Amino acid sequence: MPLRDAARAACLSRAFLRSWRCRPNLTLSRDAILSEEYEPGVNVSHIIDRILRNHSGTGLKILKLQLYLITNHCLDSWLQVAVTPMIEELAVVPYSNFKKKYQFPCSVLSNGNGNSIRHLELGFCAFHPTAECGPLRNLTSLSLRFVHVTGDELECFLSNSLALERLDLSNCSKIICLKIPCVLQKFSCLGVIGCWRLRVIECKAPNLSSLRFDENVKLSLREPLKMKSINMIRSEAVCYARTDLPSIMPNLESLGLCSSNEVNTPMLPSNLLYLKHLTIMFASGDSFSPSYDYLSLVSFLDAAPSLETLILDVCEQRMEHESVFGGCLDLRQIPEHRHCCLRNVKMTGFNSAKSLVELTCYVVKNAVSLECLTLDTLHGLRCSGEEDSRRRMGCCPKSNSILREATRAVAAIRMYIEDKVPSTVKLTVLEPCTLCHKLPLCHNV
Repeated sequence: MPLRDAARAACLSRAFLRSWRCRPNLTLSRDAILSEEYEPGVNVSHIIDRILRNHSGTGLKILKLQLYLITNHCLDSWLQVAVTPMIEELAVVPYSNFKKKYQFPCSVLSNGNGNSIRHLELGFCAFHPTAECGPLRNLTSLSLRFVHVTGDELECFLSNSLALERLDLSNCSKIICLKIPCVLQKFSCLGVIGCWRLRVIECKAPNLSSLRFDENVKLSLREPLKMKSINMIRSEAVCYARTDLPSIMPNLESLGLCSSNEVNTPMLPSNLLYLKHLTIMFASGDSFSPSYDYLSLVSFLDAAPSLETLILDVCEQRMEHESVFGGCLDLRQIPEHRHCCLRNVKMTGFNSAKSLVELTCYVVKNAVSLECLTLDTLHGLRCSGEEDSRRRMGCCPKSNSILREATRAVAAIRMYIEDKVPSTVKLTVLEPCTLCHKLPLCHNV
């Protein structure tokens, strides 16, 4: 039940009021408390204060404070009331003041109050843990977003969180070197995104198996052979993954790459024998060369005999590659290689680039176990809902160049790919809806 409805019901029923005051899970935000027709003079801080004090001593287990538009002057006292030895999940996202960040009071985690916390999430604040925090014996998941914390402070905090399994850092700009201590025997998942000053990730934890990071961060891992999943955002990510990862992390099962400034993928003898899921996203922009040869991705297919799923996201605002309709109609033929495990292929932003059409034809011909092939001619702009709704609300805005290229992509599919798809394969072609097409849909250029 939404918070506003629960409060109204509590006003009418004493039984519900008693159960409401014993509710163990609370998510408090401006939207949860106020209706759309609230009066401007309503004091949201006062309402939150009353709610938390009514729950004092009732065994609150989950508390999420999302105070984007609410001042922080009462936040310390709210945490003193709410954080007890029974709380299991705590999320605090205070009002963001870029001139002076809210200082999370680490003292609320002392005296055993933090022992029961399993999930801790902090955002848009400063976090400076000291010895007074004490060990958080049951903490399994820690998430920090836009938090001011240094690498040394975080290392000290992690050293006292022996049950930690997962750490997610986003836009924590004070960290230069991230060290994961060896005492974290259960630690398996690390995500680091947008920490622009970060230069080194040093993980001595023996069981790290999933890693997500961006930029050109230097990795130092104690047990790289245990790595099962990598998600990477960096320049020339595809080339790096093909040339370096087979020797560093040969046991990968899932690989996600977001790349810019890419060079053609080289053909190499090294393999990723256990790779089952591969996702590649080419970031749009001036750094992505129109001379990139999509067909060179066959190198990845040849290197991954266990590959089951391939997702290719081609984000081009302007299709500058050589089009399949640009001149020579003959498609390149490369040595055939049977791919016995590849079952599901999806290409988003599919266009009429000749090398992309050639790659698709190669997959159709050589993926002998292929079950589903999805070719989406748009990227991130797909319309949804019923047609009547789209007529009233309008469709997602799309430029004329995107719509023209989508038409050409459909034509390329009909001309070069459709008749090559076996009857056992489900082919799905996703086009712009007819309402958002400013040009008539046709199958000829």
